[in-house]
Amino acid sequence: MNTTLTPGIARERLHSLTVIDVRTPGEYAGGHLPGAHNIPLDDLDRALPTLREAAGRRELLVVCASGARSQSACAVLSRDGIPAATLEGGTAAWASAGGELHRPAAARPTWAMDRQVRLTAGSLVLLGLLLGLLVHPAFQLFSAGIAAGLVYSALSNTCAMAALLGKLPYNRTDRAALDGVLASLRRG
Repeated sequence: MNTTLTPGIARERLHSLTVIDVRTPGEYAGGHLPGAHNIPLDDLDRALPTLREAAGRRELLVVCASGARSQSACAVLSRDGIPAATLEGGTAAWASAGGELHRPAAARPTWAMDRQVRLTAGSLVLLGLLLGLLVHPAFQLFSAGIAAGLVYSALSNTCAMAALLGKLPYNRTDRAALDGVLASLRRG
């Protein structure tokens, strides 16, 4: 059974939780809960055996930016018989409630996924409008398609553009880094 913890409850229980952050490495480096381990959602299947062991020692708390990806991760864990809780509202709610976010000192500067999506979507809309004015009016349909995708994203709380951007090299997990995270979880 998967549960949801509010930021206040999670803060009170943080010392007894194993926190798994399922955002991209760039998002994680931008600020994460104290003690969180970064296992991006795309790498979750590879980590299942280790997460099963970790869940036997301490309750798992799965977090992301808003709670949508962590709910997806909890569904994957649940299908594999691994109990986990998700952080209501994600790291955004945690920070808004006054929770501390850790940022690695040596982390390269990265943009949060929502900022990457805004830049990409805005650029594509602008491109469609400019091509519509300069080349052919039909290019404006491209901008309309991007706008429709953003509306769908808001209504469904999913984002295909973020999923695609998450696959770019600078948003991907280094295999050695993931191996290090898994080794750290195995040690407890």
